Amino acid sequence: MNGREFVRRARRYARKTGKEIRFDQRRGKGSHGTLYLGNRHTMVKHGEISKGVLATMLKHLGIDRKEF
Repeated sequence: MNGREFVRRARRYARKTGKEIRFDQRRGKGSHGTLYLGNRHTMVKHGEISKGVLATMLKHLGIDRKEF
């Protein structure tokens, strides 16, 4: 999974759960940006995301892997 796909799936999850979501490209260095979901946030890079990093990002956002 890459960063764009992660943001796309997070938006779909937010619509399904009724949470507010926004992605701020300016809040990050280089190819990173910040994704806000409700009152939580995580950093997202544009390249490939490994399974371990993906699990950590989902934990930061409070999303169960099976729901995502």
